[in-house]
Amino acid sequence: MKDPETSTVFAGVDGRTDTELPEWYRQKKTVDDPESFAEAVRDLPQAVETTVAYQNPYTDEWVETERFNALVEPGRARDQATESEPETDPLFHVPTDSYSIINPVDVYQPLEDVLREETIEDTSLGDVMFGEIRRYRGGGEVHMDVMFDGLEVRLPGRSDPITMGVTSGYDFFGEHAVYVEGFAQDGYCSNSMRSLTDKEVIKHVGDVRDFRTWWEEILAQVELVADDLFEFIRDAQEIDLEFSELPFTVTEFYSLLGFPDYLAERAAEDAEANAASPFAIDMWTLHSGATYALTHFFQGKEGTSLDQYVRVANDILFNPEGTIERVERAYEEQLEADGDDGSQASLAGERALASIERVNEDLQANVEQFEAREEALRERFQQVTN
Repeated sequence: MKDPETSTVFAGVDGRTDTELPEWYRQKKTVDDPESFAEAVRDLPQAVETTVAYQNPYTDEWVETERFNALVEPGRARDQATESEPETDPLFHVPTDSYSIINPVDVYQPLEDVLREETIEDTSLGDVMFGEIRRYRGGGEVHMDVMFDGLEVRLPGRSDPITMGVTSGYDFFGEHAVYVEGFAQDGYCSNSMRSLTDKEVIKHVGDVRDFRTWWEEILAQVELVADDLFEFIRDAQEIDLEFSELPFTVTEFYSLLGFPDYLAERAAEDAEANAASPFAIDMWTLHSGATYALTHFFQGKEGTSLDQYVRVANDILFNPEGTIERVERAYEEQLEADGDDGSQASLAGERALASIERVNEDLQANVEQFEAREEALRERFQQVTN
């Protein structure tokens, strides 16, 4: 992903906690003295409304309009009033008068309250929280990872856990006021696993909902995912794709799923390096290759441009049947685009499609198990949100 303009690593909900970063995360971030979450949130830029005017090109007069309001950062606006060349432009955005400002404290102070009360193994979540806040566009766009040391999945043979949490963010530019979704980070390889729950989004229009209840429901969903994630991974490890019998390489597998070439190549490199055999790779390892490429080499922005690839990567783990069907459709479309006309190439294409279909048939024994687990998880999601 594109590097943030600034980033802040935090540990503990506030200054009263004595939280330390987990060793695997501290090695990655090399931060000796992280801030508390409350401090980091209150250091984020705010937005306030001020009136907007336009210059009449015929009279050079400035005419105020009530149809729009400028969103400015108040501290920077003060600097602009006293400095001839302020360091940062205070203006974020000029939306219509239907725009609703939601500042970071509005969203994340209710989270702080919930974390002080909720526990994991009799320990307050606020005492084990840690993560990172990233700023873009002058601080008008913010994304953060919030994780909980001890809310985790441990895989056999690995010393570092997959740690659960949420990724959340907001912007002042009209795209979304705030969003949140389930998240995990694999300490073994620093891969980020996103969209582990449905993304919840609040727009910049209308009344703001009760954020405290919102956070309680989301954290309950994340705990449910933590309970089931090990089982999904274990099942996916039992499903091998025999690339020696398929008409495409590992790189082409990711390309057929819609990954651009530069990501497909990186994903394949990681999957082949971590597989017991480069010719038979299980679905968990293929998923891990995809998250490796997206975490470390994606060239776009956090947000919607990343989300489309995250959904594809997650299907490799949670919906292997859908993944193979997608690959089969893409391969068939590729054959049609090549313009086969009943020649020997067409016959080879039919054989290739048949080999993909056999893989799909072999998956059927596992499909019901995946579907039943996902359906049960969805039902539990509904129970905690109703």
